Amino acid sequence: MSQEYRHILRVMGTDVQGTLKTVYALTKIKGVSLILASAILKKAGVNPDVRVGFLTETEINKIEEIIKEPTKYSLPTWLFNKRKSAETGKDSHLISADLVLSTKNDIDEAKAMRSWRGYRHAYGLKVRGQRTKTTGRAGKSLGVKKKTLQQKSRS
Repeated sequence: MSQEYRHILRVMGTDVQGTLKTVYALTKIKGVSLILASAILKKAGVNPDVRVGFLTETEINKIEEIIKEPTKYSLPTWLFNKRKSAETGKDSHLISADLVLSTKNDIDEAKAMRSWRGYRHAYGLKVRGQRTKTTGRAGKSLGVKKKTLQQKSRS
């Protein structure tokens, strides 16, 4: 471990506070979950309880290399966020801007083929089966009216 402490580190294009434990600091990178972060640290040989500000440059480079190519380091494929891609048919793991772009492309593709999910996305409705009677109202929302107010409005 290095004795030099850094308050802010740049890991995979994301600023990370040096006070965080390494396992939680890696979750600040978009596309890296807690389980994936702990698997990455185990492959890199880094203690997950050490504060990220105390890591050396070689340890950070090793972590970044594993995040970029997790298949090369034989991480389990069920940890990846893009399994069996429609274009390539292979498992991959995307991070930061690539993940955002891929998600946007997937939604646009669903809209173009007019699937039910695409229809719900296109009209701004709930997509994953949530109730819509009382929640998710946008624009002119319907409220609860008292009977007296209803009677006054009728007359």
